[in-house]
Amino acid sequence: MAKIPVALQLYSVREDCARDLPGTLEAVANMGYDGVEFAGYYGRSADELRKMLDNLGLRVAGTHIRINTLLGDELKQTIEFNRILGNRFLIVPSLPENMRSSKAVWLETARLMNDMAEKVKPEGMRVGYHNHAIEFQPIEGDLPWDIFFRATVPDVVMQLDTGNAMHGGVSPDGILEILKHYPGRAVTVHLKEFSSTNKQALIGEGEVKWKEFFSLCETIGGTEWYIVEQESYAFPPLECVRRCIKNLREMRR
Repeated sequence: MAKIPVALQLYSVREDCARDLPGTLEAVANMGYDGVEFAGYYGRSADELRKMLDNLGLRVAGTHIRINTLLGDELKQTIEFNRILGNRFLIVPSLPENMRSSKAVWLETARLMNDMAEKVKPEGMRVGYHNHAIEFQPIEGDLPWDIFFRATVPDVVMQLDTGNAMHGGVSPDGILEILKHYPGRAVTVHLKEFSSTNKQALIGEGEVKWKEFFSLCETIGGTEWYIVEQESYAFPPLECVRRCIKNLREMRR
């Protein structure tokens, strides 16, 4: 944990953010998170968000944004917003059906992402892609995840979400193999637990091989941020993410 900082994907506490964003960010900072990843801005400007984060000593680990915000006239606005925010990582969290319906379409989307990566590079930014389960369901005899990342340049961040991948059928060892197969690409990763017996498991309570995962991130993964994301709740969301970082600390001692 000392080597790689830990952020919280704010989607985990989205209802709290909608009710009281400053208070929620303060609670997250007090738990010991080093930063946050956005998934929406709750009606705030980049300047307002930057001020809140700076006051709390929080950094920005990334943002989840729709792919169309990286295209055409919207790209300039996206770059400017994230420049003010202090964010380097522009992560696409999912794709519309027409951009993932076949192997040929996945390859075309990969070419599009390569073009985006080239356009944001002069700004010191990187684009990336985040998985759900569908990327690990075979299409035309191949996995969309591999079709896409074989065809993208190294500048395109591979944001592996552990829990989502395992929901897609990837084994605990398979998660580790992904990191080995794409060295240096896992610049930011989503730490999400998977348990076949407890849908509300928190980090450290399921089947992900965390010790081995962290070791690979810290050696060959090129990982700059661990990002906690919790989408099922045995407790109130803020309590869940508090327990997640507590469990992470204990696992890393």
